[in-house]
Amino acid sequence: MITGNSFLDDNVKAAAERPRLALIAGPTASGKSDLAVNLALRAMDRGQDAVIVNADSAQVYADLRILSARPSDEEMRGVPHVLFGAWDGARACSAADWAAAARREIAAAHQRGALPILVGGTGLYIRTLLDGIAPVPEIDPQVREEVRAMPLEAAYAELEKSDPERARKLAPADAQRITRALEVMRSTGRPLAYWQQQLSGGIGNDVALAPLILLPERKWLYRRCDLRFELMWDGGALEEVEALLARDLPDSLPVMRAIGVPEIAAFLRGDLSRDAAIASGQQATRNYAKRQYTWLRHQNPGDWPRMEYDNSIDSAKIASLLRL
Repeated sequence: MITGNSFLDDNVKAAAERPRLALIAGPTASGKSDLAVNLALRAMDRGQDAVIVNADSAQVYADLRILSARPSDEEMRGVPHVLFGAWDGARACSAADWAAAARREIAAAHQRGALPILVGGTGLYIRTLLDGIAPVPEIDPQVREEVRAMPLEAAYAELEKSDPERARKLAPADAQRITRALEVMRSTGRPLAYWQQQLSGGIGNDVALAPLILLPERKWLYRRCDLRFELMWDGGALEEVEALLARDLPDSLPVMRAIGVPEIAAFLRGDLSRDAAIASGQQATRNYAKRQYTWLRHQNPGDWPRMEYDNSIDSAKIASLLRL
């Protein structure tokens, strides 16, 4: 079932002169990567080049080919894929980092007349690319020194007077956020909320966006999550985590916190049995899929088409819906 297609009907004429960008968003294991390839092949059959742009925060890391379910050469089926495995795990990829790279890839595709197809489930990446990111206000060094020398109680009391809205949202013991909010207020004369609303760099108004959100039936999705993790376990995930651990990277890096890495690391250390580690990895995957599902359903424009299904995806029907 597909809902919300008024987005396309209402915006076709206004977007006619803007370059097209397709977006396939969905939770992990929802089949979005295969769908994106099928759509790209349809465009290529019409004589238009196409490129798939990764928007998954785990698939950006070269170290996570298996655990991120990065498409293999066979699964890519000759379609160019970019920003897959583009970051070394030792370097964290922020939403701003990824969005800057995605903007370049999308602009390059448009310049050569190709259709970029954005595919992934990392909502923060997608929103940062389309809507932009808030600027980071400059903090006067003297202000930073003064604020950080203040007792926390005094800093919070001043924040209650200068930015009461922000103070109400923070716990009195949240030193990091209280300090940051007070530094911004003292340095700029404006509350942090003001700066967070000053989004810039988004491409949403510069492209003719054809979005689709995949919302598979949850029990079907969770079964796929469980099966996929077990296949990963037997398909090289242990060796992948062994290689990561051998690099002695800080546990705080995103690549070390990716789903499957902590669970397999615990097994390799002898802290979990095989069955317990697999069950833990499967649970973590289902939890992640649930969070993505909720975000995708509620945190995107209501007129973006949403597709609900419980078995297979009709790529021809979707291509017609998105006018691809």
